[in-house]
Amino acid sequence: MLVLPLYDDHPPGRLPAVTYGLIALCAIVFLWQESQGARAERVIAFAYGMVPAVLFGTAELPHHLAHVPPWATLVTSMFLHGSWLHLLGNMLFLWLFGRGVEGAFGAARYLVFYLLCGIAAALTQAFTDPASEVPMIGASGAIAGTLGAYLMLYPRANVVVLVWIFIFVRLISVPAVILLGLWFLMQLASGLAAQAGEGGVAFWAHVGGFVLGVLLVPFFRRRGVAMLQPRRSRPFAPAPRRRGPWG
Repeated sequence: MLVLPLYDDHPPGRLPAVTYGLIALCAIVFLWQESQGARAERVIAFAYGMVPAVLFGTAELPHHLAHVPPWATLVTSMFLHGSWLHLLGNMLFLWLFGRGVEGAFGAARYLVFYLLCGIAAALTQAFTDPASEVPMIGASGAIAGTLGAYLMLYPRANVVVLVWIFIFVRLISVPAVILLGLWFLMQLASGLAAQAGEGGVAFWAHVGGFVLGVLLVPFFRRRGVAMLQPRRSRPFAPAPRRRGPWG
């Protein structure tokens, strides 16, 4: 079963320059990673990814890998990705939900918000397993903060999702509160399972980023921007035809 969000019914506002800039930056960094060759992938992950044991000072990287201070990896790690699928999935969510949040915050505030959520996500993951020597990379923690903010701003917005079950393929619109609420519960449940020895995804980073995103909305929204805004279209209706998710 595949459930893939494609676009929402939130009307476009100002050009979301920060959202597009973050997408471009992540893409450029990933292309740089790819250009270094397969052997360099592990080196880059340890050099610029967040390693909890190194962050807390219980382990040290070899001298040739210590390119930045451990605290700086809280930021550098969120611009690295492990595969094309990892990158494209994250950038789809950033494009879909980041534009509305940036419109509600303004460019400068959204950039600060995004970085704070990414740092909080990395710290949450690190505190759940402080002795880990596995590097954490990816923008998903910061993007989780954006999802949390979107939920607080536009819970009744409808998100068009592609539902694919074997030969059944359909586009339907689902309220953001259901889509994002279920996503958060899945991350929380997966984090608990991973804590019990299952899985390798940084689920607690998603949880930490999402929670901070929810909490920061009142402080980052622009004056006059309401929280919990009303819906603009009918939920659970077949999606209208549109020229793809990027159209």
